[in-house]
Amino acid sequence: MVRVNAWNTFDRGQHKSCMDLAEDYKEFLSSCKTERECVDRFVNDAEANGYMELNEVRREGRKLKAGDRVYSVWMNKSMVMFEIGRAPIEEGLNIVGAHIDSPRLDVKQNPLYEDSDIAYLDTHYYGGIKKYQYVTLPLAIHGVIVKKSGETVILRVGEDEDDPVFFISDLLIHLSQEQMKKPAASVIEGEALDVIIGSKPVYLDESVKDSSEDSSKDAVKKALLRILEEYYGIDEEDFVSAELEVVPAGKARDAGFDRSMILGYGQDDRACAYPAFRAQIESHDLDRTSCTLLVDKEEIGSVGATGMRSRFFENALAELMDLCGQYSELSLRRALANSCMLSSDVSIAFDPSYASVFEKKNSSYLGKGVAFNKFTGARGKSGSNDANAEYIAHLRQIFEEEKVCVQTSELGKVDAGGGGTIAYILALYGMNVIDCGVPVLSMHSPWEAISKADLYSALCAYRAFFKKASLKSI
Repeated sequence: MVRVNAWNTFDRGQHKSCMDLAEDYKEFLSSCKTERECVDRFVNDAEANGYMELNEVRREGRKLKAGDRVYSVWMNKSMVMFEIGRAPIEEGLNIVGAHIDSPRLDVKQNPLYEDSDIAYLDTHYYGGIKKYQYVTLPLAIHGVIVKKSGETVILRVGEDEDDPVFFISDLLIHLSQEQMKKPAASVIEGEALDVIIGSKPVYLDESVKDSSEDSSKDAVKKALLRILEEYYGIDEEDFVSAELEVVPAGKARDAGFDRSMILGYGQDDRACAYPAFRAQIESHDLDRTSCTLLVDKEEIGSVGATGMRSRFFENALAELMDLCGQYSELSLRRALANSCMLSSDVSIAFDPSYASVFEKKNSSYLGKGVAFNKFTGARGKSGSNDANAEYIAHLRQIFEEEKVCVQTSELGKVDAGGGGTIAYILALYGMNVIDCGVPVLSMHSPWEAISKADLYSALCAYRAFFKKASLKSI
């Protein structure tokens, strides 16, 4: 199979579109580092592009028709969008599904403590990370604290230029002889990923110092609690009902002298979620109903009420069909089974520095377009959705007609490792599904890298899919 460098296929107009998309994406990536932030951003942009909230349409007793655009949000962390096509929904939808959660550190519910005049927040890592990568980095804290009254306090500290940042300490090289003998998986233990948040045992209020504070037990912790009370109106008990995520601080940046790449946190899977969203709002006048799924919890198995294994998507589709006057249980089942889906998740980019774990003929490469993964899983394809050849042929024809650069990929050498996406969950409905996403270097690290050409190819692929995918050609 010949892999063409996508940059060589772009004319001047496409090159400009590619670079413009990258600028918009970098701003999104820098601003939206949690699921809630992504959903808030997507809702605002969707409404600006004519989307209506599904439950609001239902409450108003309105009926939906071809061309109408609606969305539904679940627990502020997952979202589904539809544009109703001309064909009956029972004939199936064209679905692009991505996840908007990323590996990180989550603050525990009883996190705040002091040791040797240093105050810490205790954390529990979320998703698959190399724990040693998170020490000595500038970190930010994003999330919400919900008080007993129901008031929600939004926390976002460490991103603005004047904000403080936080960090996790590491042992200095001069004393690390024993530490350096440990395997990488245990050189930093999970319980050692505690974030340093302060070290001053006094809090000055109106320039008056309480002389008893600096000698009291846990004086640093108490001083920090006074800061939290003054600035955010929260106390220590409010951590119990908080969702706080510790993420790398700082903006996404251009990478390389040629500015061909983007370096940033959370590109698995926001490098696919963003072009999926853009393709949804840019696609109009469709035969089949288009649907974009933006879901939570993929990094920990798609579990929970906001993960793909929950029924929020199925329920939203049932509501949509009812508002179109097309609902029955049988029609819903037919709609799901007749759908086509791209599981919009990132792929592993070949890394010459670690070539021994890749099989070069069956790897995706930076800059060579959006990547198909026919299957994922581990070892003998365990836990995988394995896409049908007929479906792949249909997509090949579409992307060739639309001049989209496409490559194929696997998750490294056989028996070298593996992974999964949401593809197999949607396949449970009997629909055709394949993974189709952007190749990533340094996946699951604090700073991941992608090619701008691949990001643009993903947008072109998803637009073509919404326009042309259909079971009639399979």
